[in-house]
Amino acid sequence: MLGYLCKYTPVELFTALGVSMQRVDPQVDRFNRADSLMHPNVCSYVKGVLETFADAVMVNPELEGLVLTACCDSVRRLADTLRAQYPDKFFYLLDVPRKVNDFAVGLYEEHVLDLMHAYAVFAGRPFDKAETEAALHIYLEAQPEAPAAAPPPNADPNRIRIGLIGARANDAIAELLKAGGVEVLFNVTCNGLDRHFVPADLRGYLEQILCQFPCMRMVSATNRFDYLDGFSDRLDGLVYHTVQFCDQYAYEFAELKARGDLPVLRVETDLTRQSFGQIKTRIEAFIEELSAKKGLMRAAHQRPALRKDTPMMIVGIDSGSTSTNAVVLNQNKQCIAFDVVRTGAKSIASAERSLDNVLAKAKLTREDPALIVATGYGRVSIPFADQNVTEISCHGKGAHHVNPAVRTILDIGGQDSKAIHLNAAGEVTDFVMNDKCAAGTGRFLEMMARTLEVSLEELGAISRHWREDIRIASMCSVFAESEVISLIAQNKEKADIAHGVHAAIAGKALGLMKKVGVEPTIMMTGGVAKNPGMVAVLEEKLGEPLFIADEPEIIGALGAALFGWESLQ
Repeated sequence: MLGYLCKYTPVELFTALGVSMQRVDPQVDRFNRADSLMHPNVCSYVKGVLETFADAVMVNPELEGLVLTACCDSVRRLADTLRAQYPDKFFYLLDVPRKVNDFAVGLYEEHVLDLMHAYAVFAGRPFDKAETEAALHIYLEAQPEAPAAAPPPNADPNRIRIGLIGARANDAIAELLKAGGVEVLFNVTCNGLDRHFVPADLRGYLEQILCQFPCMRMVSATNRFDYLDGFSDRLDGLVYHTVQFCDQYAYEFAELKARGDLPVLRVETDLTRQSFGQIKTRIEAFIEELSAKKGLMRAAHQRPALRKDTPMMIVGIDSGSTSTNAVVLNQNKQCIAFDVVRTGAKSIASAERSLDNVLAKAKLTREDPALIVATGYGRVSIPFADQNVTEISCHGKGAHHVNPAVRTILDIGGQDSKAIHLNAAGEVTDFVMNDKCAAGTGRFLEMMARTLEVSLEELGAISRHWREDIRIASMCSVFAESEVISLIAQNKEKADIAHGVHAAIAGKALGLMKKVGVEPTIMMTGGVAKNPGMVAVLEEKLGEPLFIADEPEIIGALGAALFGWESLQ
């Protein structure tokens, strides 16, 4: 068995000769081996391949090696590393031309024949070009025909239709889209295309491989957007996947986003299983956004049966990383009670406690609510919730309810930061979230307050009295803490350091907001909105006042309850 990575690998040629081929789909827990053997800033995909191969060899010693393609420097480093670590395995770096013409096809044929000869030597078997070509033709003749063409435009107006494009997306991305009831019209990421080639001689087969949807290293990559134009009449949105530390595709995403004629969600991953939660939130929120634009009832919001014939009460619960918040709405969409508790080690226990608290404040029992809707990162883990909606949609819904003039939302939570843009109807038109990092979040502020030996509440208050404009260079929580310790050693004032911390967060938040477009009225939600130092610095950088609700922490829970209220109408 041989592994391979790239769509330009002659998989059918190996298969025709009886070699089992398996595409490597990295999804790992950690990069311990890769970080010790390679530079830590090497592309996450390459590190994931190394980890996946190492695990696979332990399970299946019969795995002979990998066929790689020389698409970038990171893959070249991977080939060198694998050869050093597994000298008894077969690792071949196939060079693929960047053009598609007669000369390029001939050159590619030479490279492929060299690959096949090298494998034959490794496997101890003879290699004959004529026999190989005959086996390939027989194999291709026996393959089923390519699937029928895409359905006619608007074949199913009640489904969201999305295309997947960008760098190497693992199978989990496509599965998430399908699980959301989405029709994936195409997957033209590096490894997403189906392999269907018509019977031909070796040269004709290799020409078909080169003529696939071009990757970013091909000269014809400038024509990638032409492919999308063919779906313009039936495509609702695009998911653009990029890999952490891979710069090639970042430029294309910026160009695609600038076209402005189609909603695009960028999903950057490090291919770890731990990033699955944030990816899931982004994709589900994107599906909700597109559903709202098409006026579709989301599957997650189907009308349930009322529990009893009583005045309608709806509970919304926002299960976040720092706090769990709950609200109760009555039939008139009035908030009659709310509660905020600290999220502990168990999100379910925090949700139970918050629910009991808010019901007690509203003088209700567990049997009284007609509906319980959950949001936040812990939403899928709340067993007593009837529905769940992403926090992106819920913050948009809650903010619009509190102030219909709001067009931009900045939510700084305990685990992440989000910038959301709304239209006049309160629908989410765009959003971005920070990466899987505590930089610029409530956790970041907690760490800085602890280092300065003040409470979180004191941090915001003392920063208002700053005199020296101190700059915090790093937004990494660990490095920033080291900077603060160094400033303390220099006998800098706490107020000045605190202001520098808030200014650093404000700069990162402003960068997020610019990605969706900063349009007044601007609302800040989340617990950090109660920090006067943070609000003051943000308003200064924005040149605009921030609208802050009386209880900014419950906006997500309020939005969840509002979704429930609407689903019962």
